[in-house]
Amino acid sequence: MDREKFLAPWCAVWAVLAPAGYGMALAGVTRAQRTVRRTGRIEQVRMPRHGGSRTGGISVVISYRDATSDEKVTVTNDGERGEVITAAWEGREIGVSHPRGRPHAYRLANTPQEPGRGLGRPTFALLLFYCGLVALVAVGWGWPWALIGLGGPLAVFAAVHLPGTVRSKNHRIEKLAAMDTVRGRIIAALKDVTVDQDNGTSTTITPVLSFTTHDGTAVTAHSTSNLPDTAGSYRRDVTVRYAPGDLADLTLDRAAERRGEKLDVVVNALAVVVLLGAAVVGMAML
Repeated sequence: MDREKFLAPWCAVWAVLAPAGYGMALAGVTRAQRTVRRTGRIEQVRMPRHGGSRTGGISVVISYRDATSDEKVTVTNDGERGEVITAAWEGREIGVSHPRGRPHAYRLANTPQEPGRGLGRPTFALLLFYCGLVALVAVGWGWPWALIGLGGPLAVFAAVHLPGTVRSKNHRIEKLAAMDTVRGRIIAALKDVTVDQDNGTSTTITPVLSFTTHDGTAVTAHSTSNLPDTAGSYRRDVTVRYAPGDLADLTLDRAAERRGEKLDVVVNALAVVVLLGAAVVGMAML
């Protein structure tokens, strides 16, 4: 009974918030719809200091055109400015956004962003309402209904998206095969120390990679995966493979990337089987 007293208000709250959010989106008054979005370009890449911190990403200087006056505005990514830039080169396009009338409160994104409708939050509220409704039904009618209510719809959702996952995997493998290869160098190893009362002190090493593309573009990027012995990687020469159309898409181990893409498909397929099995078990137990 106590659970029902909690779940009923839960469902009621989210049942109100979800339609309200969709209504705001239709009225054009969500935060995303009131956000000014511009495309900026990196004009300067500041070299990281060996032994420094990875917090804040690679330090860059960005310029963009003001939406009202069309004047050039120059900003940096110092401080908390949205997405962390982990790959930078002069001329790279960066998304710049700020609330209407508040250009000083700008946020950055790794890619220019299209105007949004602000549907993320109401959709999440709708999901929370549905989960609460399933839990309420399970409390009142028995827990097998939870297996049916969650397992069935989620299995359908996963099955619908599985072909897209397979296509994405094939496209990614083709893209990996078409990557250009150059020599690069680890120009710095960033060090961040975290102190946790339960787990003690932990140290994270982030190597910083520098390479020049075949057309002469100098790229600086954090390299956090597929690099053995990160602590001793400073000044190490490495082989870099990058996508000519997106220099931020790079890898030091193409074979590991392929294995990861195949594993992703296997995990998605297993999820479909497990969720469908849960729904079947629930129906069998009714």
